[in-house]
Amino acid sequence: MMRWPRLEARIALRYLQARTDNRYVSFIALVGALSVAIGVAVMLVVLGVMNGFEIELRERILSMTAHATLTGVDGPLSEWQALGERAAREPEVRAVAPYVEERALVAYGERVSGVLLRGIHVDAEQRVSSIASHVSLGGLSALTAGSYHVLLGKALATELQVQIGQSVVLAAPQGTVTPTGVVPRVRRLMVVGLIDSGLYEIDRNIAVVSLEDAARLFKLGDAVTGLRLQVEDPMAAARVVRTVAVDLGGGFFISDWSRQHANFFRSIATTKSIMFVLLLLVIGVAAFNIVATLVMLVREKQSDIAILRTLGLSPSSLVWIFIFQGTLIAALGTLGGWALGVLVASHLTALVHGLEALLGTHLIDAKVYYIDDLPAVVTRLDVIRVCGTALVVGCLATLYPAFKAAGTQPAEALRHE
Repeated sequence: MMRWPRLEARIALRYLQARTDNRYVSFIALVGALSVAIGVAVMLVVLGVMNGFEIELRERILSMTAHATLTGVDGPLSEWQALGERAAREPEVRAVAPYVEERALVAYGERVSGVLLRGIHVDAEQRVSSIASHVSLGGLSALTAGSYHVLLGKALATELQVQIGQSVVLAAPQGTVTPTGVVPRVRRLMVVGLIDSGLYEIDRNIAVVSLEDAARLFKLGDAVTGLRLQVEDPMAAARVVRTVAVDLGGGFFISDWSRQHANFFRSIATTKSIMFVLLLLVIGVAAFNIVATLVMLVREKQSDIAILRTLGLSPSSLVWIFIFQGTLIAALGTLGGWALGVLVASHLTALVHGLEALLGTHLIDAKVYYIDDLPAVVTRLDVIRVCGTALVVGCLATLYPAFKAAGTQPAEALRHE
């Protein structure tokens, strides 16, 4: 059974204690521990921000879109009622809602903007998405058939400088043939509410009307663009919608929320991997501090090491002494960095708001970052990865000074004493 090197641990702790005649080594050891702590804290905060951004983005996207969609390969779905009833009977499908969706132009005065016009069945839509909770003014109940009322994204309304109660002009791509050529279908819509999802990309492009009004505008008759599904597990949406399409006989184009926004989440995953590798350099710098600390300690304790060797302490015991010292420095720095990183990440939103108020500016622009806040979520896996990496790097940094100390020759070290 391997003996626990208690003597070596006691000597290692004694060497790290500051003495009145020489506190320099202890100060360098403290700097090494602080550098490890800063590196660990920075990695946890950065990865926490990436996690929080991904979670917040996913939640906001899922609140505005369905988990999956079924659309016709050959065009609009004419028998959507029967298809919807059959799809709703699938075990993993919670709700089904029809929708109409097309690109169009919206104009107010001299301002014109492209929009994604979505027609919804108000009652069914509230079962597949949380759009009603994002209507900041007005409500979905105003979207009745034949009213030609519209809900605009908040950023879109700001861009057009239109307010609730005013009318906008919508031009549909399906034109009307006249003797002078094809004339776009134009309809005046009254703005009855604003949609504020917190995602600039959605709020800048979306306009919502009733299902019947959208079908008339785009000449669909009784048909719809497709069916929107809410499933039990959003992470399994791709599999569930594929199963539903097969059970319905095929002939559908299927999509899900992760595929529609794949670029967002792929870029987040790539950025997290790159940031983890880059931030390892901070831990690497901290490891050099540990190496420098132990090398200086070895030089200062040459005579002590020689005396210990003459008293019978083996080279392997000397290796353990300096491994203990470096590991202790790395462990203290890792624990401090873990506590600091979690503390900063948990209060990051309040810190950013306070900094914005102090500077009188807005640091998180939704036009650039898609969201207007900076959430941070530190996961257990990230803590294990970061702290484990810091400890491993810290332990590896002790090897060179430890073997250098073990190679000390007592006669050479004591010659000039």
